[in-house]
Formats: sequence, structure tokens, C-alpha cells
Amino acid sequence: MAYSPQVVEESGVELSISELTGALGDSVTVLPLLVALAATTTVSLPHVLVGFGVFQIVWGLAYDLPLSVEPMKALVGLAIVGSLSYPELAAAGLLAGGVLLAIGRLGLVDRLQRVVGEPVVRGVQLAVALLLLEAAIGLSVGNLPVAAAGLAIVVALALAGSHRASVLVVLGIGGIVAVATAGVPTPTAPQATLFPAGMPTVSGAALEGTVAQLGMTIGNAAIATALLCGDLYNRDVSADDLSQSMGVTCLAAIPIGGVPMCHGSGGLAGKYAFGARTGGANVLLGIGYLALALVAAGALLAAFPMALLGVLLVVIAIELGRAAFAPVSGWRSIAFVVAVGVIGIAVNVGVAFALGALAFWLASDRS
Repeated sequence: MAYSPQVVEESGVELSISELTGALGDSVTVLPLLVALAATTTVSLPHVLVGFGVFQIVWGLAYDLPLSVEPMKALVGLAIVGSLSYPELAAAGLLAGGVLLAIGRLGLVDRLQRVVGEPVVRGVQLAVALLLLEAAIGLSVGNLPVAAAGLAIVVALALAGSHRASVLVVLGIGGIVAVATAGVPTPTAPQATLFPAGMPTVSGAALEGTVAQLGMTIGNAAIATALLCGDLYNRDVSADDLSQSMGVTCLAAIPIGGVPMCHGSGGLAGKYAFGARTGGANVLLGIGYLALALVAAGALLAAFPMALLGVLLVVIAIELGRAAFAPVSGWRSIAFVVAVGVIGIAVNVGVAFALGALAFWLASDRS
């Protein structure tokens, strides 16, 4: 499974303050999602953080770029809201990894994106956003005063122009409360074992989630990220190479307790906005994830206020929903996004994706 991405230029890895602050651009959505996933499923957070730490470093050095390494949001979102168990999540991640590796090797990424259609992919994003918002409300109603306080912090920071930092602030406050409740954990290395949270289970829900996730991954994590590498960093990175690296990541990380991971244009843009210019940001962030894995104990996670977790999911849902509409224009494309999103929350995202892709193909064929 050896694989080496092809890039045009080399700039050298830097370990500087700007690379450190740039690393935050990727963590503002990753950490809240991982905490939410660990709080609502049987996943082992220390093992998940090890996977993120390792592959942040691996792909930062391999591409010599601050590439984003983030959870596959459709699959992780479905697991958070209870539509997928962790064994089903693991199976879906392995299936997605195998497909991504294969289509990247065969050079099929661009062709598949043209068949599916961006409005359908964005509709899946909207569906996941709505599902996360529904879960957020359920978590928040248990302690409305705490949820209101957390939301007030988010709004205040957003008005001050620091909306991206707001999730880290709320996450930090929740972490302080958890430490005050459960005590400072003793650093402990995660146990080295295969599938520590359970063996993968293939099911209809896992297959549907895989199909929906692949649509998002091909469009946002492969094609859009490749374009952004050229726009922001003047680097020629192939979408097929990115597809292969995501496939390798899933196939290697999930057996050791990780979750489905991908690259992402949003995380890459976030790193750039915060100052990252080389793979040094990935190295620093990877070290941070590995250090955090030593203290991410179960007792600490259990003490995290669920109402604040609901606030974090509200912010993530809003960002994901906003991103679903940002690239589309025209009433027909917007209608596709809304229709797929509504079907996704009313039925499930797999059915929504399949019906949306079929409708898009029929509409395109007529025009």
C-alpha cells in the first residue's frame, strides 16, 4: 500500500509561531466533533486522537503542505445522532477507504464528480447539518441555563469577529469544568490493539452512509482541496492523489481505533487564514493530538457538560449548513440542495443522495 503524492514545488517544513496558530484552523471543527462522537458512541477517544496525530504528521510531511485531516462529516455526523453504531461507522470507513484508493489509482475522481453533481453533494451536507442541529437541541434541553450561557459566549465572540475561535473557547470551558469535576487524569498511553471499540459491522445503514459520504469526499475533500492548493499555495496537487491518501488513511487508521478521515478544503482554508504555509502546521498539530491522547480519559469525557456539547454542535451545524449553500447559485441548484437535505433528515442520507443523483442526472440529460 505504499503511496507517495506528486507535487511540483518544495518549500520546506517550518516550525514557527505562524505554523502553530495555523494549526488551530484545522482543530476548530475537528476537536468538537471528536468530543461529541466519543460522548455519544463507544469510540475510544484516545485511539481516535492517535489516528489524527499520526496522519496529520504523515500527510504534512508527504505533501509538504498544511493539508487538512478531519473526520468524514457525513459518517461521523450520522454516528453522533445515532443513525450509525461505531462498528457500522468503522465498516463504512473501511468501505469508503477502499473505494477512494481504487478510484484515485484509476484516475476517476473528476469523472465521478461530474456524474453526481455538486448540488446533490451540498444537499447531503445540509442533511447532516440538520441532523446535527436536531441532536444539539436534544443535548441542550437537559440544562438550558448552561446552554444559554455557552450560546451567549459564541454570539459575543462572533460579534467581536472571532467566530472561528468561539468553538475552542466553549470547548476549553467545558474541559475546565470536566477537569474540576473528574480531576486531572494520569497520562496513559492507549492500548495497542486491533479494533479496540468493536469489530466492523456491515449493514444497510453503513452502505447508505458510505455512498453519501463518498459524494461529499470526492467533491470537497479531493477536487475542491486540489484546486485550493493551487489557489492558496501555488502547488499542483492532483485530486486523484488526494483520493488515494484519504483511502490509505481510512484503511490504516480504523483498524487501530481511528475513525473515517479525509482532507477538506475548509480546513485547508482555515489553516491558511490562521497563518500556516508549510507542513510544519501538521507536525505541530499532530504532536498536540498525540499529547492529548494521553489524557483523554473516559472519566474526563463523562464529566464534560452535555449542554455545552449541544452548543458546539449548533455551531458546527450552522457552519456546515452555510457551506452547503455557499458554492451554489440559481434556483434549480438551490432547490436540489434543499430537497436532498429535507429527504435526508426525513428518511436518511443514503436515500436522499441516491434520489438526488438520479434526479440531477435526468435533469442534466434533458438540458
